[in-house]
Amino acid sequence: MSAVTKAELKEGGLFSKWEAIANKYDTLNDQLSDPAILSQSTLLVALNKERAELEPIAQLFGGYRRVVEEIAQARLMTEDLQLDPDMRRLAGEELQSLESQREAMEAQVIELLCPADEGDNKNSFIEIRAGTGGSEAALFAGDLLRMYTKFAEAKGLRVELMEFQETGLGGVKEAVLLVEGKGAFGNFKYESGVHRVQRVPTTEANGRIHTSTATVAVMPEVEEVEVHIDPKDLRIDTYCSSGAGGQSVNTTYSAIRITHIPTGVVVTCQDERSQLKNRTKAMRTLRTRIGDAEREKQEASIAEQRRSQVGTGERSEKIRTYNFPQNRVTDHRIGLTLHKLDRVMEGDLDGLIAGLKAQ
Repeated sequence: MSAVTKAELKEGGLFSKWEAIANKYDTLNDQLSDPAILSQSTLLVALNKERAELEPIAQLFGGYRRVVEEIAQARLMTEDLQLDPDMRRLAGEELQSLESQREAMEAQVIELLCPADEGDNKNSFIEIRAGTGGSEAALFAGDLLRMYTKFAEAKGLRVELMEFQETGLGGVKEAVLLVEGKGAFGNFKYESGVHRVQRVPTTEANGRIHTSTATVAVMPEVEEVEVHIDPKDLRIDTYCSSGAGGQSVNTTYSAIRITHIPTGVVVTCQDERSQLKNRTKAMRTLRTRIGDAEREKQEASIAEQRRSQVGTGERSEKIRTYNFPQNRVTDHRIGLTLHKLDRVMEGDLDGLIAGLKAQ
């Protein structure tokens, strides 16, 4: 199966791409029952391999079509004024459940159709900070922390709270989550930015809606650096080691000075009387110093990435709005609005993540 890009899904339509693969799967099944093909071992192996690649997508499509049909039926029931009000209410509840199933299936097929981005399976740090809005911003930051924890756990990811600064009213000034497991970074990488909340604070006596923000930064974990040193990049000098006061303590050329030409790192060792031992110790030191320098570069890059992700935390920089009075969540990057904020805050982010991945 050839890879399908997310841009193609957006332009050509997810359903049409998906349906074409399901039809191809049916065609392969027909071919594999053809006696003329069963007698050709090489062709049989190739067709079986292609069928195995398409099978999970095709089977998911069958379930998706059934859910789409049930959604249409449930929607008709909710709009049928001749039905008993209790029946319409039950149909509405069923419709919400079916919509959630549909979104989850779309998210799943996008994962199957699109090649994973490099680094999606890295562990990730999620940093949540209260933005503008005082105590209400801190309370919202706490809500986001709970939302992301529930979403990660639903995906089978391991979550560990690394840092936590609580405010006096039970809000969160700053929190850092470490998420580990397959897709840890890929599932959260689109959450970086300013999140805006619109709701009536519990402390507001007049029922006025307040607007506050929290910032989220998602960063892949810095991995241990594997240092490969090309011998051609080294300049190795030997000299006689000396003791205090310049007195010669070794008349042989056992001391080692190694210069790593690309980085300019220089290490020396004269602790041992053996040149080989000094060289071994110097190389260990060199690897450590080059590794430390590389880690510092990675950490500096991630720090800059965080600054670019969250901006200043002002309301105007928002990527998403959570409107509690209307039970609405809107992602401004893709123009997607869902009227199920209550479920989103319980960790049901599949619809939003699917839309962002398709974009």
